[in-house]
Amino acid sequence: VEASAEKNEGYLKEMLAADRGAAVLGEFGIGANAGVTSFTRDILLDEKMGGTIHLAVGRSYPESGGRNDSAVHWDMIKDLRSQGELHLDGKPVLRTGVLFGTTPKGMRKRAR
Repeated sequence: VEASAEKNEGYLKEMLAADRGAAVLGEFGIGANAGVTSFTRDILLDEKMGGTIHLAVGRSYPESGGRNDSAVHWDMIKDLRSQGELHLDGKPVLRTGVLFGTTPKGMRKRAR
């Protein structure tokens, strides 16, 4: 795994080297809750914010089929509402905060 950071790069690399499973993708999600429009500093709400994606490195949740074990579970969120795209199997799924194909009514307006 390659990783870099503008700030605290040493900390990032230390966390990813913590154990064998620390640098493995443990979780990935697409935020679709249009009711959450700004960051709250509560990761469980923020990772669901419409127009964002989130991932965690390290431990996955066995309850949801995950098999990776690690002392680390580090959630990260990327806000794609102002710019950015997510493609799955070469097809756009999310562009500037708008989900394609499964967008709930009203999300296009609120997630931007």
